[in-house]
Amino acid sequence: MKTLLKGATLLTTPLLLSTSAFAQDATRSTPMAPPLPPEMPAARDVPYAGPIDLTIDATDITRGVYRVTQQIPVATGARDLILLQAGWLPGNHSETGPYALLADIHFYADGKEIPWVRDTVAVNAFHLALPEGTRTVTAKFVHTSPLQSTEGRITMTQEMLNLQWEKMSLYPAGYYTRGIQYKPTVTFPRGWQVFTALDGFQRAGDTVTWNTIDFERLVDSPVFAGIHAQRWDLGKNVFMDVVADEPDLLKIKPEHLQTYRNLVTESLATFGSRHFDHYDFLLALTDRMGGIGLEHHRSSENQQEPKSWTDWDTMGWDRNVISHEFVHSWNGKFRRGADAWTPDYQQPMQNTMLWVYEGQTQFWGYVLAARSGVQSRDMVTAMFATAAAKYAEGTPGRAWRSVEDTVNAPQLVRRRPLPYTSLTRSEDYYVEGALVWLEADQIIRKGTNGARGLDDFAKAFFGIRDGDWGEVTYTFDDVAKTLNGIYAYDWATFLRTRLYDTNQPAPLNGVQMGGYKLVWKDKQNPYEKGIADDRKTLDLTYSLGVTLNKDGDVTATLWDGPAYNAGIVNAVKIVAVGGRAYSSDVMKDAITAAKDGKTPLSLLVKRGERYQTVSIDYHGGLRYPWLESTTPGKTNGFDRLLAPRGK
Repeated sequence: MKTLLKGATLLTTPLLLSTSAFAQDATRSTPMAPPLPPEMPAARDVPYAGPIDLTIDATDITRGVYRVTQQIPVATGARDLILLQAGWLPGNHSETGPYALLADIHFYADGKEIPWVRDTVAVNAFHLALPEGTRTVTAKFVHTSPLQSTEGRITMTQEMLNLQWEKMSLYPAGYYTRGIQYKPTVTFPRGWQVFTALDGFQRAGDTVTWNTIDFERLVDSPVFAGIHAQRWDLGKNVFMDVVADEPDLLKIKPEHLQTYRNLVTESLATFGSRHFDHYDFLLALTDRMGGIGLEHHRSSENQQEPKSWTDWDTMGWDRNVISHEFVHSWNGKFRRGADAWTPDYQQPMQNTMLWVYEGQTQFWGYVLAARSGVQSRDMVTAMFATAAAKYAEGTPGRAWRSVEDTVNAPQLVRRRPLPYTSLTRSEDYYVEGALVWLEADQIIRKGTNGARGLDDFAKAFFGIRDGDWGEVTYTFDDVAKTLNGIYAYDWATFLRTRLYDTNQPAPLNGVQMGGYKLVWKDKQNPYEKGIADDRKTLDLTYSLGVTLNKDGDVTATLWDGPAYNAGIVNAVKIVAVGGRAYSSDVMKDAITAAKDGKTPLSLLVKRGERYQTVSIDYHGGLRYPWLESTTPGKTNGFDRLLAPRGK
């Protein structure tokens, strides 16, 4: 029916359907939605029937295969069992279980093979119908580690492996993972050293067992093992465990090793507590195994470039991951947003507080790296400069998308590349979050005449319950309340404005209040130069608005930048600059020569099979971000923030 308003009277007239439209509807089949299968049983906080034996053969480094056997006890009288592979892992912030890497899957009830059915919705779930009287189910399968990066993250090479329990084990549905006990056993390649935070290490030949432990803590305790490996005692029951591609890569100088001892001291001083009985930095110096930076309660799980220790000065840009992940033992593991904590690895996590979980961790990762010397003060200052520039000029997407909404990026994007990240934004709760926390620190310092800072918040918020390595959750109101306990201020409005509102001013207040300003120079700061030299890239984000690889291929384009407006976007190849074959030096020379001139840059570009000459009327020269003190010769708030204070 169609409604018409005439004067004060409502009139209705029938809508006329065309004959063809009516005919189509008359012959259209209209199925109804079938019912979905039952949801997975909700997790209950009760113990499982008994400990599960988990045995892994990790010796096949030639083929990159882990062979797994599990012995799973069954409750008396049970006639069915659902086994799950973990999907939602703390620290990943999205469902990242590599389900397809499990293969050759077989189940046996008291020794006799039984069929299994995969759930049609929860594809990480295996349904088993059990014969009457079944006491034990045996699961046998293989986990196929990727052999090349296009297949996923490589976890096994000829020299090392990174065993992550959740990727090669199953657990029974319907239980809190802290109520399911596992007895882990792994056989490693001959002679390899083995590192993990697990307790009860016992070795017979190359087979290692540990104490029985609940599945939550087992998953939180990955293993690094390798043929070229070494362990250092950093003091305070903290250890540095390293595997490397080659033995020479382990040769760290004593003064450089001391910076990691400083990191332990500085971190404990900052948080005023420890939520672990012992802690292991698990570090792989490799470009053969896949990169990783993941947090755990009693260990890190990190990769750095092979020469990040032996080429200490030139590789300073690559060493922030250790300080970042150590902070997570307090922020993210011990304290976690209430909606991010889940009882098992099946219930989806919500990420609304990631600007604390990751944003403040990013902040402390920078600060503690500088305080300890793991990274130089100049390097950390350069990292803050790069962050400031990104949100001052490099992220037009701030006009429409808030920092808080970027907490959804892990689920939306899954860390895949996007064509215009500067517009769509990605996980900006990390770095823009860090700049917001820098401003909070400086507000507290100014309001208390330097007597307090964010260190006091860290102690009050993360430093509670010394010795507790469980989890304590929090909400937005908890954060604002703790801040107000340090310094009375309208913190709720402060946080909501900067994190939840769009189109905000560039987040430079913390830098400026700290006694610095963002400036532009024609040479790269040490952080950006280190990355560019190592990866052979040319970053022209703040001049032409593109980033190029060594061959002149465009790998990133700034939305509405000069290159974008000239039609140069991702996948375009710059072949020549002003008639000269492309190289990074040729490009930089041309940009410099055009500065303050009137002649546009002339680029020969290739897109697909087509070549064309493109003119870009840009005359601003090379532009790279730096922070410059506004109180030269005097110590300011930012300087005091980065200064060592541990004893």
